[in-house]
Amino acid sequence: MIAHSNFKTFYLAGKTHSLHSVRRRSPSPTIVSTKEDATESPTMKRCRQEKPKTEPSALGDIEDIIFSREEIPEIRASLLKWYDENQRDLPWRRISKNGDNNGVSVGEREKRAYAVWVSEVMLQQTRVQTVIDYFNRWMEKWPTIHDLAQADIEEVNELWAGLGYYRRARFLLEGAKMIVEDRTEFPKTVSSLRKVKGIGDYTAGAIASIAFNETVPVVDGNVIRVIARLKALSANPKDSKTVKNVWKLAGQLVDPSRPGDFNQALMELGATVCTPLGPSCSACPISHQCRAVLLSTKDKSVQVTHYPMKVVKAKQRRDFSAVSVVEIVEVDGSRSDSRFLLIKRPDNGLLAGLWEFPSVLLEGETDLASRRKAINNFLKESFGLDIRKSCKIVLREEVGEYVHVFSHIRLKMCIELLILNLKGGMNFMQRTQECVTLTWKFVDGEALSSLGLTSGVRKVCTMVEKFKQNRSDSVPAKTRKKNKEKTAKEMKC
Repeated sequence: MIAHSNFKTFYLAGKTHSLHSVRRRSPSPTIVSTKEDATESPTMKRCRQEKPKTEPSALGDIEDIIFSREEIPEIRASLLKWYDENQRDLPWRRISKNGDNNGVSVGEREKRAYAVWVSEVMLQQTRVQTVIDYFNRWMEKWPTIHDLAQADIEEVNELWAGLGYYRRARFLLEGAKMIVEDRTEFPKTVSSLRKVKGIGDYTAGAIASIAFNETVPVVDGNVIRVIARLKALSANPKDSKTVKNVWKLAGQLVDPSRPGDFNQALMELGATVCTPLGPSCSACPISHQCRAVLLSTKDKSVQVTHYPMKVVKAKQRRDFSAVSVVEIVEVDGSRSDSRFLLIKRPDNGLLAGLWEFPSVLLEGETDLASRRKAINNFLKESFGLDIRKSCKIVLREEVGEYVHVFSHIRLKMCIELLILNLKGGMNFMQRTQECVTLTWKFVDGEALSSLGLTSGVRKVCTMVEKFKQNRSDSVPAKTRKKNKEKTAKEMKC
């Protein structure tokens, strides 16, 4: 504790596959834009603290640091005044702008709640600027929860493509169907909202407070950071008990006259002013009540950014996969009527229910021969497609490598283009469909470009198209014609 200060720095109750030589994880992901699906529950990680040169006090009881009766009205008034003057103009706020439910029709309240729900789900782990366009397109396609409930997962994934964390989209759709089928109107309270699949404490609090004026808190990473600095809490922000205590502190502050606006103000402050690395304390409306700011002025070795403690990110796992873009051509060798083989991922787990090219997860970095053997085995085991017996290889070449970064995985994909002519034509695959456990389909190039594919699959598509173009440009026209005629002749034989 600093001798010349009445404030203390507190610790807030924080706790400091059976495989072959080539393995397949049903099927290996060809990856989305940045990170894996997120959940609303906190994650436990090892952490470290950039310690101020001040001796912190251990704390086991939340009652020791609750906001005083004098602090609460001052914080509410200052923060709401700042929010009224500085809030960002965002499309979902225009829909939910009027928080007063008096005289508002049921349909209008549902529309407001639905907009809050969609926006809050999209904003999880995603930047505001990225979400705006997706939100506008979503609301144009499905303006009400009843419209969304009539959609199917393919449509939803198509619109969501590139936004990442695809589990969010599936939960939105499933939740909408559940509400429309089971209820006469949109649930209004946190307790009733929590019963909807995919809605956790955070989303329930946001909908209930913003759309229905329920006096409940909302806690996300921004709120944890703001409150940790207000109270100078040196605690692991990912620890479950820390998060639980911050919920209690946030609950103290919620303004009962404007709960939705207050919650948005607290989150807005963390997103725009009280940022992780460069907080603008001089522009903060509640800096005079901030213990972290006071400590930093009393002791130059203490910085506002010391609160909450820094958490070391988990070391990313390194995975390797072989991805084969399988293109089927007709007997004359023409690619104008070619089809691409796509496989649907399982309905549970990473990238659930999404389409990808055939791929195999490898034990580690392997050579070309091993990757091709892995792909050959997968095609044979999954489809009865024997590269040597049931088809003719028109072209098989390496396209390149692509490293995709998840929050916890670095996946290096080695991509090949495999163009085949099936003996028996497309009917060969149709005949084997009954004994295939995977869900798959053929699509042409035009359909491939319009499908709701992940950004990782689209990256692979782009690489293949560029490869084809470069290969075509490097071969003279006469040679291309001659090779085409030769290939067609060989196929007929």
